[in-house]
Amino acid sequence: MAHIAYREALGQAMSEEMRRDEKVFLMGEEVGFYQGAFKVSRGMLEEFGPMRVIDTPITEAGFTGVGIGAAMVGLRPIIEMMTFNFSILAMDQIINNAAKIRSMSGGQFTVPMVVRGPGGSAARLAAQHSQSLESLYCHIAGLKVIAPSVPKDAKGLLKSAIRDNNPVICFEAQALYGTMGEVPEGDYTIPIGVADVKREGKDVTLIAWSKMLLLCLRTAEELAKQGIDAEVVDPRTLRPLDLETILHSVRKTNRVVIVEEAWPYAGVSAEIADRISHEALDVLDAPVERVTGEDVPIPYAKNLEQAALPSSEKIIHAVKKVMYLE
Repeated sequence: MAHIAYREALGQAMSEEMRRDEKVFLMGEEVGFYQGAFKVSRGMLEEFGPMRVIDTPITEAGFTGVGIGAAMVGLRPIIEMMTFNFSILAMDQIINNAAKIRSMSGGQFTVPMVVRGPGGSAARLAAQHSQSLESLYCHIAGLKVIAPSVPKDAKGLLKSAIRDNNPVICFEAQALYGTMGEVPEGDYTIPIGVADVKREGKDVTLIAWSKMLLLCLRTAEELAKQGIDAEVVDPRTLRPLDLETILHSVRKTNRVVIVEEAWPYAGVSAEIADRISHEALDVLDAPVERVTGEDVPIPYAKNLEQAALPSSEKIIHAVKKVMYLE
């Protein structure tokens, strides 16, 4: 298998789908001549031309609406947000049109569209450019939400999203673009709605996605040095959620810690904790613990930014709490 970067895996997914299906096209700010703010669309303008790799003005609501209209008449647009923080400007189009048109038209129209781009914190991007907005989109009926954590999943899930006949939101943590991993050769897809156990263990289940998944894998190695064998589950898809894979792990370890970069109030981890509590309360040896970002706008200062985000220390503390070691 090839060893490539997360950004390259995403670019391969889009290019392969555009070669496979002439109805697929990419649109967004600086996706063409600049090749994407994070170079995800490198080489695509040269291969596919300006009719299929379209640079837009700084008008998120406008080009998202154009994408919805294109999808309604049979095309399959990929809309790139320079950062998901800017998608807030297009939420009326995404929530009131993309998510609802299929049901409001009685199935006469579908919106096979992907909205993708970077989100979350990186390195001192400050409050307006560091937000993890997954829970906002997971709340909306009619949308699917994916959040791949490794290059293999990024490529396979994005290809599935492009082929899906529903609007799919694809969160790509901006801190992941340079991370490397093995990616299978040739055409392959990963089904939307199927979780993955990234590390087998028997003492406690850690549930995390996107950048937090890598943090949990590193923390699991630290826990192993202390004699605690953690299983790490990556939902990969936040809506729909593969609850069965999560419950299978919970029934094995009897203890759960969910790690989420976003704010704690009404977060995705709260939804997962609620589902576990209702479906597997009888096997839990301790209440489900959540490790989230602090309930503040992300600070600019490096020390304050780090203090506001989940860390290995916070995860280890939560694990020892569910194991009654602290």
